[in-house]
Amino acid sequence: ENLYIGLISGNSVNPDTIFANNEMSLRDIEIYGFDYDYTLAFYSRHLHTLIFNIARDILITKHRYPEGLRKYEYIPDFAVRGLHYDVQKALLMKIDAFHYIQLGTVYRGLHPVPDEEVIAMYEGCHIPLEIMSDFYGKSSHGLSMKQFMDIFSLPEMTLLSCVNDFFMKHNIDYEPVHLYKDVKEAIRDVHVKGIMYRAKYICYGEQSHAVLKKLSALGKKMFLITNSPFDFVNRGMSYIVGEDWRDLFDVVIVQADKPGFFNDRRKPFRRVTDKGALLWDRIHRLDKGQIYKQGNLYEFLRLTGWRGSKVLYFGDHIYSDLADLTLKHGWRTGAIIPELRKEIKIMNTEEYVQMMTWLQALSGLIEQMQVHRDPASEAVVDEWIKEREAMRPQTKNFFNAQFGSLFRTYHNPTYFSRRLSRFADIYMASISCLLNYDLQHTFFPRRTPLQHESPFWPEHSSAAVSSAAPQDQSRV
Repeated sequence: ENLYIGLISGNSVNPDTIFANNEMSLRDIEIYGFDYDYTLAFYSRHLHTLIFNIARDILITKHRYPEGLRKYEYIPDFAVRGLHYDVQKALLMKIDAFHYIQLGTVYRGLHPVPDEEVIAMYEGCHIPLEIMSDFYGKSSHGLSMKQFMDIFSLPEMTLLSCVNDFFMKHNIDYEPVHLYKDVKEAIRDVHVKGIMYRAKYICYGEQSHAVLKKLSALGKKMFLITNSPFDFVNRGMSYIVGEDWRDLFDVVIVQADKPGFFNDRRKPFRRVTDKGALLWDRIHRLDKGQIYKQGNLYEFLRLTGWRGSKVLYFGDHIYSDLADLTLKHGWRTGAIIPELRKEIKIMNTEEYVQMMTWLQALSGLIEQMQVHRDPASEAVVDEWIKEREAMRPQTKNFFNAQFGSLFRTYHNPTYFSRRLSRFADIYMASISCLLNYDLQHTFFPRRTPLQHESPFWPEHSSAAVSSAAPQDQSRV
């Protein structure tokens, strides 16, 4: 998983690098936009435990689920982002960019489903396109395959798995579709009803503050578009930046209702007072220092005149934040992927590099030796194939014992990676990575050879690896 060919030469990748999918110069960017959660505000792991516990208790008290569920605690390293959930079959799994299920990552409850059972259920490993969520991550086919894309969905996946586990252990007959909807609603209740006192769980904001100050000092315009209500954002931003945080932003929009915000032309902006009261006046311009609620992107563009490629927008949700902006409006987009830091650190370890080097070498040996059909050669190749198969789960376990890396299923990119490379011009572990670059910087994606191109170009020598971009550059 996750191989940069260049890593083999002993170069490690700096986790604070900004990686480019598409060439982009900060010189052209005049306006910087931000989402709030997991973009400017980061949360401690305790928040996921809190969401899980409250949602579990809502299932028991409001939806009349069995008391026995209280025994289940949040499992922090069970799930990863970007997994798919088959709602009817109650299976959580990882799918690659070609819509193939990664065997060994299919879970019913808290336990893996044997490969032969998966193959029997799906008549192979391929998931047909119409069952998958569409280009924007919306499922057109009613409820069949749901992809969990944002970081807040980790407690939701874990809760689904725990309840499935409980029902199976106790041989209770249940309808998986109802369970999926109830868990989704319980998680939503935690968010909407303001039970989430998120400000308490913000863990580091000083770097976000430094980034905002740097942009502001250089005369860049900034805006904030978030689905969270004003009092949450105000409490969090006051903690991260200080009481005067609104002075940094030219426009602040709360309860934006993304992704609807980017598509639905019907909802007008509404001004909100500091106390949260809604005003009824028609909005003719978006003023600095004011707070606006809802609205839509078309109105936003009309009122600000901010068009296309001079805007760079940062978000952590590659569908609801970035897809429409890239595809319809030509904004430049930056994806914030906190998991990157941990994955890069693992990829930089000697054990990982050695294993990947040998795995690559083994694949090359098998490829070249398979033409020899004499029994001795065939026996050797069979041994190598067995060894390669045995090593694959080990490379997965480096990242997460159940589901492996966010970015690769064995050698293929994941479904998540493919979307990321299509919807994000640049991506990074956190907004603080911007502090390492001046605002004239141009980000160049590494030119990675297509399959029919020779890999022996100078930029594949060790010197060029420092700004490594992922191998898969496919643009959907």
